[in-house]
Amino acid sequence: FNPDVVSRYRLIGYENRAVADDDFRNDAVDAGELGPGHSVTALYEVKFKAEADPRAIALTVYMRWEDPNTGEVTEIKHSAARADFNDEFAASDPRFQMAAVVAQYAEILRQSYWVKDAGTKLEDVARDAQRIAEYLPRDNDVQEFAQLAGRAIDLSATQ
Repeated sequence: FNPDVVSRYRLIGYENRAVADDDFRNDAVDAGELGPGHSVTALYEVKFKAEADPRAIALTVYMRWEDPNTGEVTEIKHSAARADFNDEFAASDPRFQMAAVVAQYAEILRQSYWVKDAGTKLEDVARDAQRIAEYLPRDNDVQEFAQLAGRAIDLSATQ
């Protein structure tokens, strides 16, 4: 993260999988295993500096993996400028919105420090999930999550 553009950031979830920057290329350090055909999504909460140049690089993502057949390690990187990010959550890609809403739901359920004073409630998650479900009507996982989020409100009201 470029400190000239980003004032703060945090990885959402995966707290037990943090790898020191110095260990990123150390193959002896376990950063988590993914099997063939599996994927993982890492979400970061990012706070941009208001005065930052929107064309300045905000962050660079590095990814490494080992080919299970050859053992060859490949590394790629991709940079993004502040201008590459949408200012309005509801205007961002529905798949990104869904990932973020599911992460927020998990943070609420586990009573994370990060949502205690944020004012985010299960009702907000359910409302967003339902809105996203309207964009993705054929995605059964999205539809199921929207129902689950609504049901969580009912269950929390009975306790």
